[in-house]
Amino acid sequence: MTLKQLRFLREIARQSLNMSKAAVVLHTTQPGVTRQIQDLERELDIELLVRRKNRVLGLTEAGEAVLASARRMLDEADRKSTRLNSS
Repeated sequence: MTLKQLRFLREIARQSLNMSKAAVVLHTTQPGVTRQIQDLERELDIELLVRRKNRVLGLTEAGEAVLASARRMLDEADRKSTRLNSS
């Protein structure tokens, strides 16, 4: 699990589960976002997103839990980065 993958998951949630919009904000491609989330799901051995065909309908219960943890970790990483940059 990487911070990059967690950032992607957080941005998907911020963009109302729209992978294309998340990709624009993250300056990458929609297939790149999809691949990162699929890699994260394989690594964790859980589904994070509820999908139907090519649409994301929501977060699974596990996805909600991972997203909450991701937000905490990313907030902490951002705080540490800010402190280091202001020194």
